Formats: sequence, C-alpha cells, structure tokens
Amino acid sequence: MLSRREVLAMAGAVPAWSTAFSAGAEAPKMGGAPTAFVSRVRPARSGGPAFDIVEHCRKIGLAGVQTNPPSMDPEEIRKFRQRIESYGMHLICDPRLPKQESDVAAFENAVKSFKEAGAACLHVALTGRRYEDFDALEPWRQMFEGIKKSIALAEPVLRRQKIKLGVENHKGYRSGEQAAWLKQLGSEWVGVCFDFGNNLSLCEDPMDTLRTLLPYTVFAHIKDMAVEEYADGFLLSEVPMGEGFLDLKQMVQLLRQKDPNMIFDLEMITRDPLKIPVFTGKYWATFDDAVSPLSGKDLAKVLALVRQNKPKKPLPKTAGLSMEAVIQLEDEYNRQCIAYAKQNLNL
Repeated sequence: MLSRREVLAMAGAVPAWSTAFSAGAEAPKMGGAPTAFVSRVRPARSGGPAFDIVEHCRKIGLAGVQTNPPSMDPEEIRKFRQRIESYGMHLICDPRLPKQESDVAAFENAVKSFKEAGAACLHVALTGRRYEDFDALEPWRQMFEGIKKSIALAEPVLRRQKIKLGVENHKGYRSGEQAAWLKQLGSEWVGVCFDFGNNLSLCEDPMDTLRTLLPYTVFAHIKDMAVEEYADGFLLSEVPMGEGFLDLKQMVQLLRQKDPNMIFDLEMITRDPLKIPVFTGKYWATFDDAVSPLSGKDLAKVLALVRQNKPKKPLPKTAGLSMEAVIQLEDEYNRQCIAYAKQNLNL
C-alpha cells in the first residue's frame, strides 16, 4: 500500500483567484487533497493508466487541488498554471524541505517554480503515526528536532519568496507541542495545515485541537470522523461528511472567522479504520509528563467522546475488496462529501 507521503509526492505571482476573493467575492470553494484519491493513484504508480488529479477534481465538482506541477520546465509550468486558472481552481503544492544547508538552493528553486505555477501556499506532512513509529521518547524527540531544523532552514526562503507553508498536524505531535514550537519560531510564513481529525489519535478533542492551532492555521484538510471502541482502544475512520461526529459547521465557521479566504481541501481517505491502541504500553512510550504530557484526563475525555458517539453506520472497510470496488467506494464517499459541503458548509 502506498504511504501517505508517496501519495502526496504524486500529487511566483499571486494567483488570480486569490485576488478575486480578497476583493470581497464569494469565499473559496472546497478543493481536493491527493489522499482523497489514493485508490486512483495506486494503479498509476503500478504502471496503470496515468491519473490526472486536476482533471478529476474538476470533473467531480471540486474548486481546487493539492498537487505539484508535472514538470519544473518553465514552459510546462506556464501551461500548468494556465490550465489551473482557466478552471478557476486554487492550487496547493508540496515541496521537499531541506534537511541540510546544501539542500536550501534546490528548495528555493522548487518554491519559485510552485509560485510560478500559481500556488496559493505550500503543504507538508512531516511525521508518521507517533504511537506506531516510536517505542521510546528520545527517538521521537530526535525526529521532532530534525523537523524543527528543516523548517528553520526553509523559513528564510519562504520569507524571501513571500509564500506560506502549512505544516500539517499529522499524528506526530499534540497541538500544544506544535503550537509552542510555532510560537517560538515566530514566523508569519510558517503555520499549520489544520487537519480536522488527526489529533483524535493523540487523545485530543477536535475542537480543542482547533482552538489551539487556529492562530497558526493557513489552510485546512476537511473531513468528518467516526470512532468505535475495540479491545486495545478505539478505531478511527474518515467517513462521508454528516456521518461522523465532528461539528463541521462550527469548525468551518471558526476557520473562516480567522480568515474569510481560508482554503479547505477534502481529505476523505477511504481505507480500513485506524487502530488507536490507547490501552497498550507502546502507545504511551513517547509521552512524558515533563516533556510531552498526556494525562489520564485527556484519555478519559477522548474515551467519553468515543462512547458518546457510536458510529451511525459500520465503519468503512476496504480489506478484501477488489480495486474496482474500492475505487467505486472512494468515488461515492467523495461524492457524498462534496454534496454535503455544498449544501451545508457553503463549500
């Protein structure tokens, strides 16, 4: 199965659509993140038909896309931008961040190309699932320090190029940890891509996560979530909007109060439920009261949410389905999300 980073990897001047919205026109409509189409991406990676995410998003009624230009050639960049703007779509791009000083020049060249392509802002998801990837606190701390170093190298480029980077809250750090880091960094060019559901896996109420990260949020991955108990903790699933327990209307309202031009990209990931094993020792291995606190109170709060919000339908599952069936399921879930967003969220 493709990793999330592999999916994202496939996937200059201010674009014209941004100017229109700033002038007081209708707020941006919802775009699509590549992880909403993982089942269509996978065959392309295996030598199957190429998947054009821009055309697919346009076809199903989305008004933006998170992807990179197919080439860094200036003429290809020009053509790509022309296509995006002719569709009236917003664009989010995913750069490869520098890990050392020698990487900075290549990063700046990529950022310039993405700006020329019309990118409104940039996105990175820099962590895996903390509770799966680490068995002790110190390796997690080293990972986090590496991320901080990489962002510190990238920040002067972002400042020079005047384009913002949204660092996704992607199951690697709790919202308080991420907010404290960004506050210390103190850059208007580095903020958050706010994912509506990820921090549930770290025993956070989604509304608490939003309130903590809201001051730093530059755009959002929107989704609805459902939860269900299992022996070692709880299961966590993206579900069609309206079938989960998130207060999507209030969350969208808060984000739009922060920025009327806030961009939302759909991330309805069609997959088996994620296991959040909060009753196992490994889950707690990277949490330390003095460094990275996670309390029994936090656990009790999220377990109460789980028990109070039993799923309205069986959680989505793709195991055992043919690729064709998975694609059909993914298409249907995305269709339901798009319809709900238009009818209920003005997206």
